[in-house]
Amino acid sequence: MKRQFLCLLSLTLVGILHAADTPAKPTAPAAGNVVGAAVETELVKKTNAARKEYQQSLVALYKYYEKAGDNERLKWAEDELKQFHMMNKPSYRLDIDDAPAANLEAKENIKEANEIFVEAMKYKDHGAGNEFILNQKRAELLLREILDKHKTSDKIADVAYQLGELYEGKAFKQYDRAALYYERAFQWMKGTRTDARLRAATLYDRVLNERSKAIELYREQIANDTDADRIKLAEKRLSELTTRSGGTAKDR
Repeated sequence: MKRQFLCLLSLTLVGILHAADTPAKPTAPAAGNVVGAAVETELVKKTNAARKEYQQSLVALYKYYEKAGDNERLKWAEDELKQFHMMNKPSYRLDIDDAPAANLEAKENIKEANEIFVEAMKYKDHGAGNEFILNQKRAELLLREILDKHKTSDKIADVAYQLGELYEGKAFKQYDRAALYYERAFQWMKGTRTDARLRAATLYDRVLNERSKAIELYREQIANDTDADRIKLAEKRLSELTTRSGGTAKDR
């Protein structure tokens, strides 16, 4: 299977760990710069398409040399494919190329999705040093495969939460992506009582400096959660944010 092939290729990788570095947060085009936004959108789409085509061509080349029995070139293709999967590939525009839409529903028990999720959890948060970083990459590949292939699976909310943790963690440090996936976790599983909303709010607040978004989510946390400790944390931080400049929660 494709996922087994990709994971196998990453098992012996020991280089390219720069994905652990913090990527710079993209700067959006200036307000009203319609032409600039259109150019950016087109360039991001072309980059995403090029990445996909590059990956597919390497996989095809690997399979060709495997069938032909050319072990030397097979190794070249394998090494290049490993490096492609392990390199840092930031999401330049989350609205274009990242998580599926917010209106998906986690409703079907799909066996393959369940199996992939179990496999991903064997890697996530396991290992030490370089092996830890590699395992987080393996887990990401598997979790994203579920979202690509099984968008109605009852596991998608759990998948989103786990991806949020991965992108927030030291192997990625891609905090805007982490916040987005935490949001998807509670959007895809209505009535969920996890801390996903609070974790998203905290990232928007403490890391991404998007205070209005943080305030919105803190309010939703208070309105929707049943966990007293999480509600207390949200109330405390909401109060700090909305009174810092002398205003009230309604004023902000």
